[in-house]
Amino acid sequence: MSGVTEALAQIKRGTEEILVEDELVDKLKSGRTLRIKAGFDPTAPDLHLGHTVLINKLHTFQELGHEVLFLIGDFTGMIGDPTGKSATRPPLTRDEVIENARTYEQQIFKILDPEKTLVMFNSSWMNEMNSAELIRLAARHTVARMLERDDFSKRYQSGQPIAIHEFLYPLIQGYDSVAMKADVELGGTDQKFNLLVGRELQKHYGQAPQTIITLPILEGLDGVQKMSKSLNNYIGINESPDEMFGKIMSISDELMWRYFELLSSRPLGEIAVFQQEIAAGKNPRDVKFLLGEEIVARFHSEAAARQAQQNFIARFQKGAMPDDMPEKILPAPAGKLPLANLLKEAGLTGSTSEALRMIRQGAARIDGEKVSDPQLEVAAGTTHVYQVGKRRFARVTLA
Repeated sequence: MSGVTEALAQIKRGTEEILVEDELVDKLKSGRTLRIKAGFDPTAPDLHLGHTVLINKLHTFQELGHEVLFLIGDFTGMIGDPTGKSATRPPLTRDEVIENARTYEQQIFKILDPEKTLVMFNSSWMNEMNSAELIRLAARHTVARMLERDDFSKRYQSGQPIAIHEFLYPLIQGYDSVAMKADVELGGTDQKFNLLVGRELQKHYGQAPQTIITLPILEGLDGVQKMSKSLNNYIGINESPDEMFGKIMSISDELMWRYFELLSSRPLGEIAVFQQEIAAGKNPRDVKFLLGEEIVARFHSEAAARQAQQNFIARFQKGAMPDDMPEKILPAPAGKLPLANLLKEAGLTGSTSEALRMIRQGAARIDGEKVSDPQLEVAAGTTHVYQVGKRRFARVTLA
């Protein structure tokens, strides 16, 4: 029983909810190799650290001796997951889906053990399903149940159109669990409805219902919105060591603990010691260095992580970057803000005209890189270190 207790503790770290936990305990007690499912629609070519919250948990199950079923939703990807969307998503072409899926396969094995991972594509069974079978699948769920979904409910009440094929998405995702005979399915908190559909469909098809584990959505560099490439607040797992390290160093000291919780493999007790040390006066930057090193080493190498830190120090520390740098959150109502306005509003210049002059003179930097375009605009959802001259610094988030 102690083995099951220890395994459960590892599984529960950083998770939001387990439905139903007693069922998971029974499955762990059985001693058999469990089939752990997680699905990803290949809607973009690159994975980012937000995706790895879930992939790290899959790796935990592998370390416990279980088999990971990594589902690439090449069929559902052409529908587009309506979760959290206020409008119907434009479908991807088959070529786009295939190309994105190919890059996913290359990226996931930076974390997962290939020997314990089965990569599957839901087109392999959905393409075999005829129209009559699809209608029978649709009969397993009611419109009323679909409208219990928060995003569908909001769109319906506000008069926003909901296409019939969007109702099919959670049904097909649920049927994937039937086809794969999943024991456990992982997903973000925003996927809970879809995961529950899979659980119910397994009952309809005479299978034991899967245990559902939901994981938190990781905030992006801005610390506000979820990490997303479209919001440009992401850290891609294929980014260079310097870029990755620099972005991690740009997050706020408060957000750093969230990243430690969801991305680090360090023991929780060790992280608690870091918090105590900072409360006692240690510079948060030094602890953030450890987070940056760990993440970069995971996707590149320990040598690359050490070099990235040295490069960062050379760019910032030797440039007399202050320890007490002010942190600002500025609004960007239009989704972007001219750099000159940003520098003025952040208190780095006395006026926009001064900011424009400093930019033209090459005296303005973003994350240590000199900028000279006075027309440059900065996108909302980003966090960077801005510098004017030798001594004026601010870490600014555009909300």
